[in-house]
Amino acid sequence: MGERTAAVFSGKPCNGRVLIMDDEADVRKVVRLILEKAGYEVMEAEDGEKAIEEIQRGENPILMDTIICDIRMPKINGVEAINYFQKQFPRVPLIVMTGHPDLEMATSFLERGVVAYLVKPVDSEKLVATVAKAVDSKDTTFM
Repeated sequence: MGERTAAVFSGKPCNGRVLIMDDEADVRKVVRLILEKAGYEVMEAEDGEKAIEEIQRGENPILMDTIICDIRMPKINGVEAINYFQKQFPRVPLIVMTGHPDLEMATSFLERGVVAYLVKPVDSEKLVATVAKAVDSKDTTFM
């Protein structure tokens, strides 16, 4: 596969665009800081409704390279958001990150194409590796 070439967003090199959906501001901040340090551009949303609004803002949807989604959120929860993003953006890899692990739910998500199921708190190295793998999997679907 060789070495990845960074895309350029906002005038600076970027390994990819990541959307993090979580109703806990502290979780979003930590994930954003970890991923930005690893070279990713990060968008945040406090729930599925805000995420959909952010992506659909403007004339064209913002293209994300991967989406990290909590399950238990107000308004549009993680399950509903994942269903929406799988229908609207089927080539964007989805990562579930939850503080309430459920083996049956994890199995169901993975069978439906979610690329990873992470349990909070997530080690920063594991988070970066999972996001890199998800972004790379998106890139290979276009070859």
